[in-house]
Amino acid sequence: MSGLGKRILVTGGAGFIGSHLCERLLNEGNEVICLDNYFTGSKENVMHLLNNPYFELVRHDVTEPYYAEVDQIYNLACPASPIHYQYNAIKTIKTSVMGAINMLGLAKRVNARILQASTSEVYGDPMIHPQVEEYWGNVNPIGIRSCYDEGKRCAETLFMDYHRQNDLEIKIIRIFNTYGPRMHRHDGRVVSNFIVQALEGKDITIYGDGSQTRSFQYVDDLVEGMIKMMHSEKTFIGPVNIGNPGEFTMLELANLILEMTNSTSAIKFLPLPNDDPKQRKPNIELAENKLNWHPSIELRSGLEKTISYFETIL
Repeated sequence: MSGLGKRILVTGGAGFIGSHLCERLLNEGNEVICLDNYFTGSKENVMHLLNNPYFELVRHDVTEPYYAEVDQIYNLACPASPIHYQYNAIKTIKTSVMGAINMLGLAKRVNARILQASTSEVYGDPMIHPQVEEYWGNVNPIGIRSCYDEGKRCAETLFMDYHRQNDLEIKIIRIFNTYGPRMHRHDGRVVSNFIVQALEGKDITIYGDGSQTRSFQYVDDLVEGMIKMMHSEKTFIGPVNIGNPGEFTMLELANLILEMTNSTSAIKFLPLPNDDPKQRKPNIELAENKLNWHPSIELRSGLEKTISYFETIL
């Protein structure tokens, strides 16, 4: 082990984003403990890392305490797509809240710096556009998405209170829509849904009239932002938006994927689900100023890599 490497714990490390983060941290000469209960993550995502002597895969649920000597913790554990987080809503909120309490307790004991992977969902169905970090959000506390939205909001509260009460070194990032290889094929999120439907020749399902917008960042850009945030000056704790400000309607995305996959799928419109946000777009000035971070991967080139991944697994 090089003298530069750190021991880093990644919760949810076998998930779509977590596996990319583990890979990058190992490539940078760190020792990585990957914690996952495989609710939405999978061993497949980290199989290629298992031969690395500095990689350790542990099956564990963050709602239970975990003990290890580590220098840094990236807390990513939580199902992040509506299909998965609504499947067991109570489990979802426990993962966010109990998981945060357990990981913050560990960070406090071993004096580790800890980063919380929060979400743009803390803004709910936003009344301001694009969303800045100072915005408090417009969230329904009793809706079908609340287990995720309010769970993540509560986790941010816990992080801030541990910081204020125990002077714990914390970092909070708010992740906007992210896509890339290793997304779950039944993820239920728009990019993977459209790609899988297009490749299988099924109707592309758009909820609503297709005018609602999202911003899409490629996973490598996100991982870069996470690592920059973890290494940022101690006094900058966030929250900070990490997302790509390019904004696309659902219809634009569907047509782009149809064109790129040469698919003959038709577009089918279905009713909009409850509490589905009409617009999503990050203001990333804070990340640009404080972290010198800006997404560099255009939607088309990110989609090319994602489509080839899905072609190999379908």
